[in-house]
Amino acid sequence: MIRSMTAFARQEADTDFGSLAWEIRSLNHRYLELGLRLPEELRAMEPAVRERVNARLGRGKVECSCRFRPATAGAAPVDIHEDNLTRVLAACEAVNRRLPEAVPLNPLELLGWPGVVREETVDTGPLQQHALALLDKALDELLLSREREGEQIRTLLQQRCDDMSALVVRARTCLPEIRAGLREKLQARLADLDVDVDPGRFEQELVMQLQKIDVDEEMDRLESHIGEVRRVLDRKEPVGRRLDFLMQELNREANTLGSKSVVTETSNISVELKVLIEQMREQVQNIE
Repeated sequence: MIRSMTAFARQEADTDFGSLAWEIRSLNHRYLELGLRLPEELRAMEPAVRERVNARLGRGKVECSCRFRPATAGAAPVDIHEDNLTRVLAACEAVNRRLPEAVPLNPLELLGWPGVVREETVDTGPLQQHALALLDKALDELLLSREREGEQIRTLLQQRCDDMSALVVRARTCLPEIRAGLREKLQARLADLDVDVDPGRFEQELVMQLQKIDVDEEMDRLESHIGEVRRVLDRKEPVGRRLDFLMQELNREANTLGSKSVVTETSNISVELKVLIEQMREQVQNIE
């Protein structure tokens, strides 16, 4: 299954503890790079989150963030620790007595002092279970998005393979004409020189020239690489790196075809091949 590395997923849920929301963004990358942001209440589950993401994704730069809004935020009564408040007030009065001008106390600043307000301790175990279950749903959504885009990329790559195969066939049909043209060109040059040439020596020179422009081997390798691309596209495991290697091999053969070209037709075919390969390479860079 071809999967793209570009995708986005979001999952939200309301629980007895409050509302949870996961957002996952994925971009192309050589390896799996995970950026994780968790609320303070859920920081303890970071290893479990990384384990789940690593198990589901092979490559990509992944940004994974979780938001949590407690259900009791702003509704729970403020529980003041009287003894601590008394100590803080006494300390403030002692400081004010030593100041040239007394500064009035700010109640909100007093409430924010550590230990003045008792903070309710919450068992985060059940909350973490809810968060991990919601993360699994977000990863499912992300993978479905990757697979949908991957199927579109697969179709594009198959079309480019068909176009390249047609170009290889065109190049092969040109070869007999190119060889015949080279023979005629050599004969015309010798005729202009008005010299007698040994037929055996002429054929030997012709063979040497034909060897220099022979691209049968390049055509065979192009067909082989195109066939391998088709086979790789049908594999179930991640194939991005292998396809990237095949793009390099295809480009090498297309360059060799262009360097050996002695007629406009094969030069144009080489250029068209390289355009198609570059289009494929851009898509392959986004495959997991």
